[in-house]
Amino acid sequence: MRRARLAVPAAVAALTAALGAVPAHAQQEAGPVPGADHCTATACHFDVPLGTYDVRVLLGGADASSTSVTGETRRALLPETAVAAGERVARHFTVDVRTPEGEPTGADGTPGLDLVLGGAAPALADIAVTPARHARQLLLVGDSTVCDQPGDPYYGWGQQLPQYLRKGLSVANHADSGESTVSYLADPRLWATVQPRIHPGDLVLIQLAHNDKTTDGPTYRANLEALVAGVREQGGEPVLVTPIVRRWFNSDGTLDNGTALLVNGLGVDHPAVVRSVAADLDVPLIDLTARTKDVVESLGVEGSKSLYLSNEKRDNTHTSRHGATVYASIVRDELLALGLVPPGLVRLG
Repeated sequence: MRRARLAVPAAVAALTAALGAVPAHAQQEAGPVPGADHCTATACHFDVPLGTYDVRVLLGGADASSTSVTGETRRALLPETAVAAGERVARHFTVDVRTPEGEPTGADGTPGLDLVLGGAAPALADIAVTPARHARQLLLVGDSTVCDQPGDPYYGWGQQLPQYLRKGLSVANHADSGESTVSYLADPRLWATVQPRIHPGDLVLIQLAHNDKTTDGPTYRANLEALVAGVREQGGEPVLVTPIVRRWFNSDGTLDNGTALLVNGLGVDHPAVVRSVAADLDVPLIDLTARTKDVVESLGVEGSKSLYLSNEKRDNTHTSRHGATVYASIVRDELLALGLVPPGLVRLG
């Protein structure tokens, strides 16, 4: 596929003819681009087939600007970036284009690549989309606390993770709401679909526990072991992730040892089992339970409400945009600390 590039409105007709694409050129001071039927000042659409794509955006305009980029099902692809008046700043990222666009059991979504410009004062001077030829995948297997949530105010940490990664590393988020280790392995839209998409060298992060409320200990362990083995069969590198905590406090300001720390009604301590499997099978471990526990307890009963949907939905399991972003940054930090991704492919800001 040829390079899809948009620099000035006059290029739109030629680009569309060459690629069959409908790119959009959005600037702070401009409305819809003349000649592009599907363009707005704050959105871009590329009629590309399924695959992985590198995106280069040139941000800035005549006035001071501040631009973020999301894509597909509300994935955060680029954090808000400020640019001084009259200046231009280039940023790059890699994006996964697939169907279904978000959750594997959800709606197909719109064909092609959709990008949305946000921020306090968005300004896009130029954009280029090319097939990614050397990208490494970071695949996510998980539940509703990880997935690409389709609507406000819900966000999964996997939905916010891409903004912390640079060109060359794409996030393929195959987490799905309501899934346990049992259902994820059983549903053909989930593990049977994900496993063949794993390429040698890909990372596969596995966080399943929240919905294993009736899964006994031996079954839970066996399911984790099956997922690890399946990743390795494809030449991928499994990474086990303990579940984020639920915001459920004791009277002394600490988190409850059962509900909050993911011990189910059968007495199965999910994080402990994950840690044990990681140690026994020599699998890298991101102890997100321990890390999120520290964050929630340090903020306290009131301060931690902003991480979850406590006020909006009386929901102390699912995260707000802020909470998902904080937790995604923890995952980024752990990937770096474990040496699983090189520093050059990570955004720290």
